[in-house]
Amino acid sequence: MPKTTYHIYVVELSKRVFTENARFRAANPQFNGVLECLYVGMTSKTPKERFDQHKSGHRNKKGHKISSNIVEKYGLYLRGSLFNHIAPIDSREEALRMEETLALELRRKRYAVWYN
Repeated sequence: MPKTTYHIYVVELSKRVFTENARFRAANPQFNGVLECLYVGMTSKTPKERFDQHKSGHRNKKGHKISSNIVEKYGLYLRGSLFNHIAPIDSREEALRMEETLALELRRKRYAVWYN
């Protein structure tokens, strides 16, 4: 059985998320409105497949919604320039750490970022 690899991805969000979503706004006090609003995630699928799942409100076989409401409502497109340099990752735990590391790095650069 092939080993699962994970990909980190970044979605650009409409700036409306900042004005319309209080939790997003509260998570990003450093945001000054100049740079973009972003969502950082990790997936065992391709970033494009995962983005399409978010936008369609995808549910798994058990009927649980696995798409992010923020990406479903505000997601515009994948921002490859912010994640293409990250090689696929072999462990879920390492991928989760990398997701958080990238999200916090982008926040330090004054992007508004949401991640799980």
